[in-house]
Amino acid sequence: SMSTYAQQFIQQLERPPVETLEHLLPAVALQAGNPVRNARATVGTLTEAHDLLRLVYTYLGEVDCARGCGPARAWAPQAAADALAAGLAGPDVLLVAPLPRPRERADDKLQELVRQGYFRVLRAGAVARLEPGDPWPAAEDPLPLVLGRFRAEPAALARLAGAVEEGYRLARGRVLVLRGDAPGDPLLHLGEELGCPRCGEAARRPEAALFSFNSPLGACPECSGFGRIIGIDRQRVIPDPGKSLGERPFAPWNTPSYEEHYPPLLKACKKRKVPLDVPWQQLPAAVCEWIWRGDRGFTGLAEFFAWLESRTYRVHVRVLLARYRGYYPCPTCGGARLQPEALRVRLHARTLPELLALSVEELRRWLPQQAWTAAERARGEHLLDSLAHRLEVLHRVGLDYLTLDRAARTLSGGEAQRIQLAAALGSGLTGTLYALDEPTIGLHARDSRRLLGLLHDLSKRGNTVVVVEHDPAVIRGADYLLELGPGAGEAGGNLVFAGSPQELLRSGDTLTARHLRRSGAQLARRHVARRRQERGARPEEDWADHPWVEILGARAHNLQGVDVRFPLGALVAVTGVSGSGKSTLVEGVLHEGARARRGDPDAEPLACGELRGLEAVAEVLLVDQRPLGRSSRSNPITAIGGYDELRRMFAAAPAAKARGLGPGHFSFNLDLGRCADCSGTGSQEVDLQFLGTMEVICERCQGRRFRSEVLAVRVRGRDLAETLELTVDQALVELADQRGLVRKLRLLEQAGLGYLQLGQPTSTLSAGEAQRLKLAAFLREGKGAVRRGGARASRRLLLFDEPTTGLHLSDIAMLYRSLRRLVQRGDGVVVVEHQLDLIARADWIVDLGPGGGSHGGRLLWCGPLQGFLDEGEGPTADELRHHLGWEPRRRLAGRRAALPELAPAAGASG
Repeated sequence: SMSTYAQQFIQQLERPPVETLEHLLPAVALQAGNPVRNARATVGTLTEAHDLLRLVYTYLGEVDCARGCGPARAWAPQAAADALAAGLAGPDVLLVAPLPRPRERADDKLQELVRQGYFRVLRAGAVARLEPGDPWPAAEDPLPLVLGRFRAEPAALARLAGAVEEGYRLARGRVLVLRGDAPGDPLLHLGEELGCPRCGEAARRPEAALFSFNSPLGACPECSGFGRIIGIDRQRVIPDPGKSLGERPFAPWNTPSYEEHYPPLLKACKKRKVPLDVPWQQLPAAVCEWIWRGDRGFTGLAEFFAWLESRTYRVHVRVLLARYRGYYPCPTCGGARLQPEALRVRLHARTLPELLALSVEELRRWLPQQAWTAAERARGEHLLDSLAHRLEVLHRVGLDYLTLDRAARTLSGGEAQRIQLAAALGSGLTGTLYALDEPTIGLHARDSRRLLGLLHDLSKRGNTVVVVEHDPAVIRGADYLLELGPGAGEAGGNLVFAGSPQELLRSGDTLTARHLRRSGAQLARRHVARRRQERGARPEEDWADHPWVEILGARAHNLQGVDVRFPLGALVAVTGVSGSGKSTLVEGVLHEGARARRGDPDAEPLACGELRGLEAVAEVLLVDQRPLGRSSRSNPITAIGGYDELRRMFAAAPAAKARGLGPGHFSFNLDLGRCADCSGTGSQEVDLQFLGTMEVICERCQGRRFRSEVLAVRVRGRDLAETLELTVDQALVELADQRGLVRKLRLLEQAGLGYLQLGQPTSTLSAGEAQRLKLAAFLREGKGAVRRGGARASRRLLLFDEPTTGLHLSDIAMLYRSLRRLVQRGDGVVVVEHQLDLIARADWIVDLGPGGGSHGGRLLWCGPLQGFLDEGEGPTADELRHHLGWEPRRRLAGRRAALPELAPAAGASG
């Protein structure tokens, strides 16, 4: 289907190394990760729920009058007659047709109306008679032509309908209703087109584009449909509102270039008797605004930034302004993104942005609670059913807590994939191949079974669902299993099992089978024994003199005044169902709050009463799942700082010395030795215009990155390109005599990344691999002390976001050992996690919930693991106990009281 121009480049792509592909269906691949970067994309637009709501508002919405009189409507003649006969405008009504003055022969047309019997007009609140030959009144435009006086009774129904229809014909679809006994201002404005019945203001009939912030017809003209505008962020200008004016609280003026603005300000404050020792946050609002706006005697902050805006041709000024810019809700639409005309359309008293701001769960409850009329069901029942179906799918994939107006780029990788899955289910496709990459990422153990049922529904429609997964619930619930192995990287790639889950559990001799066959009781005993041997396994009273980092009064997003403490030198697991507030607490409150405390101008801390204990740590580091880089120049060996040693090893070879090659020649970042055509990337981009860009292998170096004279140098029978193709495990064997390099490669092995190639671009790594590569980099740093503010501190607080992502069940123990090494050297480690095996190895548990969204944000537990297993309540505690086969101590005590024979003998160990 592609043009000859496009085909010539496609032929250059490397063919997949496969012999045959048979019975291949049309395929949809849903990858883990969030590829959305568009600020306009939302949960509603991705799942098409927003599109359905736009149609619902188009056909069922009520348009409010622009003047605030109430809902507008259009009146058919019969409907208007029925309402008037029922007494809508009183017992006696006068119908008037407002005739616009014709552009030509107005007098002749008036005489024609008189001959037809329309010889009465409304003048000065009374009915006046037109005589034959009277001219069109010069002062009356439109002319209020009286159609008749009618009583509100069923007998007048036919006459009323005829009069309204005739009035529409004469007055271009408009008829006024006045009191019959004392005509005054119109009681009703009837019209064929949509308009206000109270004031007659015309209204535009809704159309689907009016409710789209991606369309010029619906987008707010002020913010262009983004819902926010950029401006100066006062919180960044005054990062510490606890400072007084005398302590100089304004960040942009605390530099030698602009500190000259303080003396005039302080002089004006003394003259006006503004205290200089009162914190900024305690000054009256009027005083703060006066200082911000400025006065004749001094330059205000607003005037200062306006002056900077006039000098943006200088690079350093643009950089300075960017440091203090922030986003604000649009003042025109209030963040609703739509223009005012769209905001006047309501569905059962709610605007479209108000419905989009509801969570999926709230909207699922709201829809069936509405009393839909027969006319509404006739016009939109199929739309309402389709909307309810899509909301049900979002509920089943565990995303009840999301709102439809949530920006798609703020979703986690697991949430984004489940959004794509929900969109695919809502489309109703059949005969399709769905390939899913770990759909349980970010999903609580409680919701995995719900997701499994949804995948089965997808397959029952005639689709083929192929899932790459490590979750035991999904593995056990599959119809057919394919296991690859037996190891990773070069040690893998073999089909080690193919069959049903029952066959795997019964007779399979693979790594996955051995792990799945372990009973919960065996796991529990192993965990308890290990915990007793580790330093971190101690009762709650042993933590009394331990250093802490505390969060008091966290109220960001759905957090409900949470008070939490994290012990340093311990492995802390933050648990809870999806949407319970874990990432908000750890990333938004703790990490961003620590950045703001260090004076980072780009920090955006979320609402929190107080952060305590940060002085005990040198730094707070977030190890998330974002890729290390999108450049092909970044790879595992450079991430751990081992590439310099590799370059020195090749530069020391006799062949390199003979050619005069130094370490710089063995770098693909320098012109000395890299390929001139591809600049050391190994590939070149070809612009296919409307098809975008495509990467093809460099013809000169064939993807090997270096010049031929560099590749001529060989160490242990390999050139540098071949050495970079070695996996970590292979390099540990072949380069065993390079102690410095081996020490760093061991860190990758310990992080479970021994199968990675040394030169594999980090842009190709999964989210879990990227996170573990960062972990290896932190392990390389050792316990080296960090200087901060002149003091010497060695502790760090490391925050991990689901580090088990992409890990096989057998690799979690390897990850745990790496995390425990960080703990043992004194660092604090906090993991946001759903994986039950890792949670069971933690020292301290912080559990949020019990649900997601508005049902979450409460602290269910903050304490040691042992107490959590015995006394914890909530979904995570229940799932963990079930997973471990754990008998809570309080339940066991109750059973022993009921059955005395279960009590231990005197002197027996507990």
